[in-house]
Amino acid sequence: MLIDVHAHLITPGMLNRHDFWGPFMKTQGLTVGHFSLGTKQPAKAANDAEAEANLLSRMTHEARVKLMDARGVDKLVVSTPSHAFMYWAGEFGTEYARTCNDEIAAFCRAMPDRFDFWAHANLADPAGAVAEIDRAVRQLGAKGLCVGGTNFDGIQTWDERLFPVWEKLAELDVPIMVHGFNQSIYWGERHVEDKFETTSILGDCYDETLFFWYLICGGALDAFPSLKTYITHAGGMAVFQLGRLHELNANMAPDARNQRPLMDYLPNFYFDLDVHHPALRRGVAEVIGADRLLYGTNFGGAYDHGDLTGGIGLSDEDREKIRSANAIELLKLDIRATTAAA
Repeated sequence: MLIDVHAHLITPGMLNRHDFWGPFMKTQGLTVGHFSLGTKQPAKAANDAEAEANLLSRMTHEARVKLMDARGVDKLVVSTPSHAFMYWAGEFGTEYARTCNDEIAAFCRAMPDRFDFWAHANLADPAGAVAEIDRAVRQLGAKGLCVGGTNFDGIQTWDERLFPVWEKLAELDVPIMVHGFNQSIYWGERHVEDKFETTSILGDCYDETLFFWYLICGGALDAFPSLKTYITHAGGMAVFQLGRLHELNANMAPDARNQRPLMDYLPNFYFDLDVHHPALRRGVAEVIGADRLLYGTNFGGAYDHGDLTGGIGLSDEDREKIRSANAIELLKLDIRATTAAA
């Protein structure tokens, strides 16, 4: 069985929700406020209406299942695209989180054997986020919370204003999924200064590493020791710089509030193998171990590397843990219908 826990979804009801923030699908790409997701590729649509139709045609149940079947994926766990997290959009950010959860939950309910979802919440509004997380998990069936990097309109992951959010997730016993986003989205017209989409292409991995660092250094895992976090893109840079983070947390971070050595918190974290070379995937698996790895690919995104667990020296047992067993346990997935359908 293969469960991919990193996939994004846009429904018709998630587009065109705000006169300025949108989000809109235009010929230049997904557009949020002043920002458009740039590309060197020739325009694939003659106008905005055609661009939106092209996007939504890839997001139907039929289109998703066709690609899932082609890649051998039994279940997707989908989330709001990171470019549309709306932490910077004031009250609309809280409203949009509710919209996303309602829309994605409805999508998943139509095919529960193939789809589950991560909730969205506006962490720039911690009290509102707590209420929405509770609703999304208890009423809509969300399996955890997807968050973007570490900057929630100025509230950083280490900030104790977020402790009620972590407390709610610990209470509900659901994990966090961390996915960076284009920080230039909230720069306004200055977003053009983000040359080469750097705040996404490099920034996603940096933000994901900061989340790991800040959650530990801020003392959240001492306050909520059962809190679990999955960090996409193989943990950003955290796994590759793990020794440095561990040593310098003890020697060069006097304001860090963690009560134990940094390495002691690793059991609170899960990662995936979404890096571009088998040697790097082999290294992540060796450092982290199969018990703390999930299968996440940014399904249907800009690239496809085939089976991330293949050709890196894993036993059949460890491959099965990464491909499905760990996700089933962490997200408490009901796979009875999925197994029957297969």
